[in-house]
Amino acid sequence: MTIDRSRQRRLARRKRRQGMTLIEIMIVITIFAMIAGGVAVALLPQLEKARIKSTKADAQALRSAVMLYVADNPRECPTVEELVTERYLDGSKRTTDAWDTEFQVTCEDDIGVISAGPDLQFNTEDDI
Repeated sequence: MTIDRSRQRRLARRKRRQGMTLIEIMIVITIFAMIAGGVAVALLPQLEKARIKSTKADAQALRSAVMLYVADNPRECPTVEELVTERYLDGSKRTTDAWDTEFQVTCEDDIGVISAGPDLQFNTEDDI
C-alpha cells in the first residue's frame, strides 16, 4: 500500500512538471492576440477623441497668450515662436497640436488659433 501511494505521488509530480505542448502554447498566443486586437479596435476611437480634446485645450491656452500679445501690440499678429520668445507663452507649453503640427494664429476679424487636425492639412473639414 505504501508503494502504491509513493508511486502515485511520483506520477503526480511528473505530471505537474510536464510543460505545455506547442499546440497549447499556440492556442494561448492566438487567444491573447484576439483579445489584444479587440482592445485596440475599441481604444482607437477613444485615443482620437483624447487627441482632439487635448488640442482644443492647448489651442485655448495659446489663444489666451495671443490675446495678451495683441493687447500690448495692437497692430501685430504674433507667430507661435514670437509668443515664446517674447515670453507671452511658457516655453514648456505645447506649441504643436496632438499630431505635432504647428498651430496657426490668425488675427483678422477675431483672434483664432487653428490646428490642422488629424489629416495634418490646413483648410480642411477636420481643422480644430
